[in-house]
Amino acid sequence: MDTTAPRGPNDKSVLAKTKMQDTLFILKALGLPKAQQNQRSALTLLALLDLKPSGTWKSASDPPMGITPMMEFFAKHYGKTYKPNTRETVRRQTVHQFRDAGLIIVNPDEPSRPTNSPKAVYQIEPRTLSLLRTFGTARWESTLRVYLASVQTLGRRYAREREMKQIPVRIAPGRKILLSPGGQNVLVKKIITDFAERFTGGGKFVYVGDTANKFAYFDPGLLRNLGVVIEAHGKMPDVVIYHVDRNWLVLVEAVTAHGPIDPKRRGELQNLFANSSAGLVFVTAFLTRRAMMRYLNDISWETEVWVAESPSHMVHFNGERFLGPYDS
Repeated sequence: MDTTAPRGPNDKSVLAKTKMQDTLFILKALGLPKAQQNQRSALTLLALLDLKPSGTWKSASDPPMGITPMMEFFAKHYGKTYKPNTRETVRRQTVHQFRDAGLIIVNPDEPSRPTNSPKAVYQIEPRTLSLLRTFGTARWESTLRVYLASVQTLGRRYAREREMKQIPVRIAPGRKILLSPGGQNVLVKKIITDFAERFTGGGKFVYVGDTANKFAYFDPGLLRNLGVVIEAHGKMPDVVIYHVDRNWLVLVEAVTAHGPIDPKRRGELQNLFANSSAGLVFVTAFLTRRAMMRYLNDISWETEVWVAESPSHMVHFNGERFLGPYDS
């Protein structure tokens, strides 16, 4: 005889499932991209609202909360345990998008605190909280319309960004380099506009790669004049600049997905440009110093490192000179 009591409408698992479904509906209504219409994002929103399975939307609150307390909330109240190494996934794939959509405020208690601080906290934005407290009431739809009319949803903004075909980067009067949006081209643009201006003044662009179009810009005639002919399958660095005053070919790798100029890559580039009458200078570019730290053990000696967040500085990896070619 089965003595298990039937589950009633107030059973916690049923309430949790209903709350999750409601939250997924809300994320879609707020215009979050599909990548954020998932369990992780729903749990994050519920944690930021301190909304337990048995709680009502009217009772939603706005406690400042860090990533680890959010994940503890997931486990305690919704039975969803994520491994500690997924903290960055919650931060980068949900919290950042909530911030971009205007749903949350970062470090309301101390706005000057770095966003990557272990003490960083997040809080529901007041207008968003007021809206969510109306969910399930007769006021929800009218309040939602007013809310959406006053903010640009993240989904619409991302969609418009995807419609962008190219990012123009002007290099001289009447000339421009066209880069596809996103990816490592964010760093490539900074190399063109910030690095080149500071360290290769008066130079000429020879080649600029593009994530969607390998040859965003190429001047094969200039390269031939320097004794170099590149075959179509040659693995070019991301940016090549001819430093006219010093007769250098500056070879720059933009590191966002792939590695830096390590000894193996340095050898490849030396072979590719072996016939150059100009001296070869090897530069690895990073967006941040934190990104550089990941690759410190891999960077080849007798190369340079440039970091976009500190554009007027260079890091020199040994050797007898700074920013110059070496005999191979």
